[in-house]
Amino acid sequence: MARYKLEAQELATALTELSGWEVRDGKLHKTYKFGSFAQAIGWMVSVAVVADKIDHHPEWSNVYNRVTVNLVTHDLGNVISNLDVELARKMDELAQV
Repeated sequence: MARYKLEAQELATALTELSGWEVRDGKLHKTYKFGSFAQAIGWMVSVAVVADKIDHHPEWSNVYNRVTVNLVTHDLGNVISNLDVELARKMDELAQV
């Protein structure tokens, strides 16, 4: 999939569709809270499979049942791209399972 920087209006539209996501320090940002550490890690593994398939990897950290995520496209100069939005949508979808 081709990577491209989102224009301001594209990003604003995407944010209306991405519950809980915001732009923080130039990156798409969200913190997920799960029922347990095991659920948080299981979700991270599921996301890792998807991220590897689309060759787009998150900046994230885990503390107990929380996972903090920042998405930015480094190879486009650290901007928010279509791949960041795609991965955010998939993360939200996997978190609902």
